[in-house]
Amino acid sequence: MSAFPRALRRLSLVLPLLLLPAVLPAQDVYTLPPGNTPTLPAPTALQTGDETPWIYRGSDVPRDKEWQFGEMDNGLRYAVRRNGVPPGQVSIRIRIDAGSLHERDHERGFAHLLEHMVFRESKYLGPGEAIPRWQRLGATFGSDTNATTTPTQTVYQLDLPNASAEKVAESFKLLSGMMRDPVINATNLAADLPIVFAEKRERGGAQGRVGDVTRETLYAGQRLAVRKPIGTDETLNGATAASVAEFHRRWYRPENTVIVVAGDGDPRDFAALVEQWFGDWKGKGEGVEAPNFGDPVAPAGVDPDYPLGEVAVTVEPDLPRNLTYAVLRPWRPVEDTIVYNEGLMLDALSQAIINRRLEARARSGGSFLYAQVQQDDVSRSTDATFVTMAPLSGDWQSALTEVRGVIADALAEAPTQEEIDREAAEFDIALANSLEQASLQAGSTLADNIVMAVDIRETVAAPDTILNVFRGMREKMTPENILKHTRKLFEGDVIRGVYVTPTIGEADKAALRTAMAAPVAADATSRLAAQSISFDDLPAIGQPGRIVSQNPIGLLDIEQLEFDNGVKAILWSNTAEPGRVSVKVRFGSGQRAFEPDEGPYILLGEMALVGSGLGELGQEELDRISTGRKMGFDFEIEEGVFTFTAQTRSDDVADQLYLFAAKLGMPRWDPNPVERAKAAARLTYESFSASPGGVLNRDLDFLIRDRDPRFAMPDPATIADASPEEFRKVWEPLLKQGPVEVLVFGEFDRDATIAALSETFGALRPRDPIPQDVAARVPTFSESSADTQVLFHRGDPDQAAAVVAWPSGGGVTNLRESRQLEILTQLFSNRLLEAMRERSGASYAPQVISNWPVDVDTGGTILALAQIRPEDVPAFFEEADAIARDLAANPPSEDELNRVTEPLRQLIERALSSQQFWLYNLEGASSDPRRVDLMRGLVTDYSQTTPGIMQALAQRYLVSHPGLKVAVIPEGQELAVRDTEAGESLGG
Repeated sequence: MSAFPRALRRLSLVLPLLLLPAVLPAQDVYTLPPGNTPTLPAPTALQTGDETPWIYRGSDVPRDKEWQFGEMDNGLRYAVRRNGVPPGQVSIRIRIDAGSLHERDHERGFAHLLEHMVFRESKYLGPGEAIPRWQRLGATFGSDTNATTTPTQTVYQLDLPNASAEKVAESFKLLSGMMRDPVINATNLAADLPIVFAEKRERGGAQGRVGDVTRETLYAGQRLAVRKPIGTDETLNGATAASVAEFHRRWYRPENTVIVVAGDGDPRDFAALVEQWFGDWKGKGEGVEAPNFGDPVAPAGVDPDYPLGEVAVTVEPDLPRNLTYAVLRPWRPVEDTIVYNEGLMLDALSQAIINRRLEARARSGGSFLYAQVQQDDVSRSTDATFVTMAPLSGDWQSALTEVRGVIADALAEAPTQEEIDREAAEFDIALANSLEQASLQAGSTLADNIVMAVDIRETVAAPDTILNVFRGMREKMTPENILKHTRKLFEGDVIRGVYVTPTIGEADKAALRTAMAAPVAADATSRLAAQSISFDDLPAIGQPGRIVSQNPIGLLDIEQLEFDNGVKAILWSNTAEPGRVSVKVRFGSGQRAFEPDEGPYILLGEMALVGSGLGELGQEELDRISTGRKMGFDFEIEEGVFTFTAQTRSDDVADQLYLFAAKLGMPRWDPNPVERAKAAARLTYESFSASPGGVLNRDLDFLIRDRDPRFAMPDPATIADASPEEFRKVWEPLLKQGPVEVLVFGEFDRDATIAALSETFGALRPRDPIPQDVAARVPTFSESSADTQVLFHRGDPDQAAAVVAWPSGGGVTNLRESRQLEILTQLFSNRLLEAMRERSGASYAPQVISNWPVDVDTGGTILALAQIRPEDVPAFFEEADAIARDLAANPPSEDELNRVTEPLRQLIERALSSQQFWLYNLEGASSDPRRVDLMRGLVTDYSQTTPGIMQALAQRYLVSHPGLKVAVIPEGQELAVRDTEAGESLGG
């Protein structure tokens, strides 16, 4: 029942923005109209009546009746269902049961290479036609159309928007040609190999090396240790069209294929299309059995009571310390029964209790920044329990001892019933919320769940089944049972470990083995007290406020309120998204609020402001008071405003509003979260130098913003000088400044929420005004210069990155133009992808991005960027410049424009079905009603334009300014760029 353990591991995940249900009138569900498409015969392979669907064989898990399953004579299996989230979309997944573990020694990387070649050319698609064809159908390449290769599978993904019967039929035709008859020849191989090598290069560096060492050590003796999907230089260079075709012949067969379709249509039509295009598929020659992936086996002579096996220590000067050890057991297929899933639930509770204790230890001043225990089934190769920690200093032995001590206590003594009940309440609310929001599950997510279940050889279950199983086993959630499952999690055939350190000589294999094998005393000091906290016991924020105005905004049923203290609120109570409420609070002046020397407190505020507490609640109390509740507390610093956001539900809206208002009205200033944030910032800083992308993350904003110190990443010395006392001095006045706007969108009791707003935000003291000089602190773009700013990284010598940045704009006045600018940047991005990836293979994923801040009147940018080889940096600059000049000199063709505007139109129309999208676009409307008017033209602005408008925008934004050029190359190398001079290395 694959959905359940993953539900427990992903309690905090929020559904992607575009995968939410309709709040506008939904499109009609399409049917296959006679005359426009061939009449489909009735499907014959559907498993109906008393027949057990293929995915439920051997299981007593109740069937999810929304799905229909079929199994054809050629062995291909499929699953289909109707789903209208988002309206009009059909999601198709084709899973091939072959990944890197299925490769022979000389084929390493072939599964992934073949994935690329499948998109290159096939029976119904000529060379390079796949991307433009999908774009013409409205699908965005990379998000709506993609593929993934893992050690155990290759999955092709299509999310087709506005999926008419004709589009769906055409998509099945194209996909069938891709799977059954890709064109594998020397020409296509030569075109795709450079792209694969570019992807391999971008995945390398320090993180890649650590990943290699970790994989080779933890899975020693198994295929997983030496077969990563990207392959090796030797095997990829040795690939021929014949050898890749042989891999395709062995594994791309109907009996190895599962097709999943979930979307806005008749599932019987989906089944009929699967059977039409794949029913006559026959494998060539005899099929082969999957190889044995191997079991984790301890080296000879290891103590069976503590089977400590292989360990490794790797030095990476630019990465923070990290220590991982794993208790490994053989993976075996399971009978996916109710009893089996109850065991998984008890395992999950056991891990949650340990992880809460480890977090408490870290918060209270432990020698590690974080630590976590997690059981996982890895690539059908091992059932493992992983323990991961980040030591704060070179005294990694103390961190390991502390973590092992907390675990030893969990193994020695049962938890209290109160601890169990606390974690069970967290799981219950998450599962209940999933059931409430079952109608909101996107078809793409549901399709992915089937693929995941097939990969791990388990079933799927409906949300009500999962919740019922969980609630039905409450009597099994006893201290004795949790202790039993905790002990099983730490029993295994072999224990292996890897330590990553930035310092040579800090550790070696012998020291790591000694520390891992040393006796450890159980540490019960992190067991948590079970004191309950109630919102009813918390102090009032102030006298309830009085509403002074209340009016509709003129869109849908959205209304605006204003309280006598100046706080404004925008409310939209609707039932389109059951069980979901989005809350956002906007206040203050954002990035502009800080003085030039206060930069470190911007970073620390993002990390520690919420954790510093409010009123009588510190971080531990905040966790406890929200137990069994659907609440959140995200904080973000934007260009012109600070924001709190949360996803909650109707029952918890009032208390969510209290938490947000109390942070403004009675903040707390606990020092520990600040000290922990300082430690995290120090540990992270050096890792920026490990790769070109890291250096850009560290320095690009600083360079673009004309070296404004507020945008500089604080170095360790600067962080060390920061203090909790100064943190409070900076942030306390900012929480009191500027207007407050509260947005509440979703399924909630309108009258009760207005009352709660009156008692929370309406009860705040009047706000201090934003100082006049703050409002004028808008970001400025770097002075024009023909020179390329050259930065240096300490990663691999074949890695580099290049960026060209142009200033654009900001604010509401020209917001419609910013939407047209998005069309231009998509045109630019398509051309850059064609030039740098498809033609030259120089970069795996070059892109062009437009950023237009709305709360300030300037500061927008257009960025063209790519990760490339150092020698390709000049070519990137030349290509980006040539594309910009051509866009300004020559209007694009209608076809090129349509390939951009149609996917954008589909993207926006899908987004309009999300209340959160409406919230995002209407925030700030209480003080600037133009944002309401601008919503009315949203689809048109993003999808209707002319070649002449694109040319004019290119002239205005791409050639009127030379653009700021930034290159990141390896230390010790020089960059030969004509007519430029190297700049300094910032922090490198």
